Amino acid sequence: MSHARTRPAKRRRLASAVLAAVTLLLTAGLVVHPQERALAWDNGVASTPPMGWNSYDAFNWSVTEADVRANADYMRDNLRQHGWQYIVIDWAWYYPGRHNNSPNQDANLQPRLRMDANGRLLPDTTRFPSAAGANGFKPLADYVHAQGLKFGVHLMRGIPRQAVADNVPILGTSCRANQINNSTTAAWLNLMWGLNMSNSCAQAYLDSVFQLLAGWGVDFVKVDDIAAPTYRQAEVDGYRLAIQRSGRPMVLSLSPGPTPVAGGPHVQANAHMWRIVNDLWDNWSALDALFDPLRNWTPYRATGAWPDPDMIPIGRLSKYGPVGSPRYSGLTPDEQRTLMTLWVINRAPLMWGGNLVENRAAELALMTNAAVLAVDQNSANNRQITAGTRQVWAADVPGTNHRYLALFNREGATANVSVNLAELGVGSATVTDLWSGANLGTAGGTFTRSLPAHGSGLYRIATQATTPTPPATPTYTLTARHSGKLLDVYNAALTDGANAVQWAANGQSNQRWQFRDAGGGYYQVVSLNSGKCLDVYGGTSATADGVRVVQWTCGTGANQHWRIQDLGGGYSQLVARHSGKCLDVLNAATTDGAQAVQWTCGSGANQHWQRSQV
Repeated sequence: MSHARTRPAKRRRLASAVLAAVTLLLTAGLVVHPQERALAWDNGVASTPPMGWNSYDAFNWSVTEADVRANADYMRDNLRQHGWQYIVIDWAWYYPGRHNNSPNQDANLQPRLRMDANGRLLPDTTRFPSAAGANGFKPLADYVHAQGLKFGVHLMRGIPRQAVADNVPILGTSCRANQINNSTTAAWLNLMWGLNMSNSCAQAYLDSVFQLLAGWGVDFVKVDDIAAPTYRQAEVDGYRLAIQRSGRPMVLSLSPGPTPVAGGPHVQANAHMWRIVNDLWDNWSALDALFDPLRNWTPYRATGAWPDPDMIPIGRLSKYGPVGSPRYSGLTPDEQRTLMTLWVINRAPLMWGGNLVENRAAELALMTNAAVLAVDQNSANNRQITAGTRQVWAADVPGTNHRYLALFNREGATANVSVNLAELGVGSATVTDLWSGANLGTAGGTFTRSLPAHGSGLYRIATQATTPTPPATPTYTLTARHSGKLLDVYNAALTDGANAVQWAANGQSNQRWQFRDAGGGYYQVVSLNSGKCLDVYGGTSATADGVRVVQWTCGTGANQHWRIQDLGGGYSQLVARHSGKCLDVLNAATTDGAQAVQWTCGSGANQHWQRSQV
């Protein structure tokens, strides 16, 4: 029998505290107000999640001026009226030529990047001919603006290595380039050194770069190698300040991910969008892995500050790399709709990755459903209601008592996904399918939809004014009679297989449980902290005494079904459906961290649990 190890209480409290703000959002009646404006700066942009196109997924670094103009023309003709507006050129636009190889320099800093006398990068004229001379991106930005759109570029963090090697002067100062670098560079691109922001001339360099960008008419800047693998806080501050000093409103987007959640307060206050995962590509496992990060970033979503799950890998991809051969997205139609549904219910930035010019009717339909896009652009209190493989998310419709509701089936076969409308503060309501526009009639109590494998549904729930609001789903603690300690998920873990233990009461969400009706007098006992179910490890064949009890993604197994056997005096036994055995604290131990197991039901107080609503 594997026993949980006891860790110092202080470490445990700290680990749980980091998660507390996130996991408490699972409480049914809790309301957050994420639409308050970001704290540190507001330059008039990104009041709603930015919507646009980024060249990376389709063209890698080999995008040309003709490609950019063609995508701008498509957006003007097909998408602008639906809110899409940004045309963003991704990395290495200053690197010469066009091919599939990595755009790095050799030990002799060859090939040379196009750069001015003050170390500021200029567009490669073989790919962007209008940038000849001192034009920079101004002619191309002017073209994009003439289509009623906005123009953006990608920057790698820092100053070109060749500028440091040449020791060029920093514009407007007596400094030289070799005084301001910090000798850090990206693992995937060696063209730049990071900046030593303790030297005021480093800020002066950034200010000069953004003066140049402002002169070109840049509206959106994606800064790379700054959010992960190391969160470069001082440099984030520098880019934000440089935008403020430039005199031109620009969106500040940080990349790549995952940005550390611990940096949430700072990044929310200093960037408009930031990556919460590494590069996303067109496979289900990568998309499926996004549900938890999006939930974890919920406390930091605010007007002007948007957690970013990356570009949307739909449409024609990898024409020049960077991942795989040229193709249309490998996501199935159901998975593509799930991606869009997950993005909009989380108010994520919508940055399309596929080559717009090669969109088919199916891609265009995903981009132009006004009712779906409205969820992304105008909703509030966006939150996860139910975790696990059959997830439920919700949001409020501002100015109404309506709700948006998103259901997800992450499983590999068709499944019913349900929500008790009481968890949304809704009694009887009329339901509209936002993807199809169909009126689904009136629903009350439990709302259930059959969804295909990896499928989703998105709905507007119009509460009937005459219907009283039912109470939210209650939450309970479970106290062991013999020790007075609470049933607890060890170390506030979020993973499958984390041990259920007893621990002294601490008020944290890993000691709180919800009971969901599983039929036949049985319940699933669901951790408020993780959304996972109390589970007898090993499945329905695990019937022996002493098998440990853990948390696991909720499913249909009888080893996750528990019957409440009333003992009187406020105590009950919890009896596992598959084995008929009771939830037990191993060896009647009284210490923190003692393992919960199943054991033949008896009279011991270590099998008696007091269920108290909190």
